Amino acid sequence: MGAGLLVALGAAFSFGMSGAWARGLIDAGWTPGAAVTARVWVAALVLLVPTILALRGRWSVLRRNAGMVIGYGLLAVTATQLFYFQAVAVMDVGIALLVEYTAPIAVVLWLWLRRGEKPTRRSILGAVIAFAGLVLMLDILTGARVDAAGILWSLGAMVGAATYFVLSAREDTGMPPIVLAGSGLLLGAIGLTVAGLTGILPMAFTFGEVSYRFGPIPHVTVPWFVPVLAIGLLATALAYVLGIASTRMLGSRLASFVALAEVVAALLFGWMLLGQLPEPLQLLGAALVLAGVVVVKLGEPAVAEEGEPLLVG
Repeated sequence: MGAGLLVALGAAFSFGMSGAWARGLIDAGWTPGAAVTARVWVAALVLLVPTILALRGRWSVLRRNAGMVIGYGLLAVTATQLFYFQAVAVMDVGIALLVEYTAPIAVVLWLWLRRGEKPTRRSILGAVIAFAGLVLMLDILTGARVDAAGILWSLGAMVGAATYFVLSAREDTGMPPIVLAGSGLLLGAIGLTVAGLTGILPMAFTFGEVSYRFGPIPHVTVPWFVPVLAIGLLATALAYVLGIASTRMLGSRLASFVALAEVVAALLFGWMLLGQLPEPLQLLGAALVLAGVVVVKLGEPAVAEEGEPLLVG
């Protein structure tokens, strides 16, 4: 359990750095769709050889789990990214991200309805505390604009994120974590590319220098491929592998709540790379998120405490 929590936190912090790196690209003239497509393609290509080696010629494993791989690639990767950016196009970013981050609540409800894994009172309390922390951290209490279409797109992103946690927890597939990550990312990259070519996802690239802060040093410029590689290698390839491995170690319910630390990481990297300092209210929200994760951990059923994954058939 201790190792699983460390791996899950590593995944959350890896995912969390993507926003700050991507913001630099977007400020330099990239569209969000172009940034996320480049991100997923880099990760898919990096994991291609390790995925093939991990299969060891057992291509039948992919055939047997074709439906799961397709669901993972299209929902957990493509839909999550595509729907989120569609939401951001018509509504405030904070509202869109908050709706997507209700995914842990959806995971708890799914396990309850599908498997009868009724959440304990502590788990429910932890969910409420974490949700309240996200509200404070995302600073949406100051009159943010709400758009009905944007809410629907955000709910689609939430379904994709919940699918990520549920599918990542399955150990009955015979697929190593890197195989699920590699095959899903490759399919997701193809899906995003198709969305771009058909005009669903706007694409624009620039190849000049990108500006960041790097801590106390303002206006440091780097070539465009530095953030692209950072997003693809660290914030995607490494993050998805660690995320799947931790979810199998912890179960989808607990892993999905630990992943809320991604918002804390996003604030940290936003300060380091963009100079965006969180307000005191946001720091209070971060503390509530961490407190909610601890309460959820205390409320996990005994079977999960002993390390048995909470699988969904």
